[in-house]
Amino acid sequence: MSQRAQALAERVARGHRELIAFVQALPEAEWRADCPNDRRTVNVVVHHVASMLPLELDLVKVLASGQPISGVTLDAVNDINAEHARAHASCGKQETLDLLRQNSELVVNAIRGLSDVELDRAAPVSLHWGAPLTAQYFIEDHPLSHAYEHLANIRGAVRTDPHS
Repeated sequence: MSQRAQALAERVARGHRELIAFVQALPEAEWRADCPNDRRTVNVVVHHVASMLPLELDLVKVLASGQPISGVTLDAVNDINAEHARAHASCGKQETLDLLRQNSELVVNAIRGLSDVELDRAAPVSLHWGAPLTAQYFIEDHPLSHAYEHLANIRGAVRTDPHS
């Protein structure tokens, strides 16, 4: 078992735990607040993070196998995000946090199972202009930083920090 993969998986899990802890304490009005710099509400953004994790894992597995990621573009991501926002506009807190916990566990366990060789494999990634990225970079840029990016945005959306 790779120590790098273990450490990486723990960083991913930590970001998900921080997001869960923050939003779990929000009152209902703030759970449905509009996020700045985003055309979605807090509940939709959290559901988005949760629901994208399996797709992000599929892409990690593609890179870890040495294959390129193709056909994933910013336009495609924007279309997926817009459709997701429409479909999940009324998602509830408990169901969303349950989905985030479940998908976080799936992703974290899969990352733990990667070898150093798999983490170091690089291939072109269409979402990043065809740049040859490693699986580790993709993990850090997506399932890891994704939670932190949206948590920062959510913090900007709510008036009070339940953890202050």
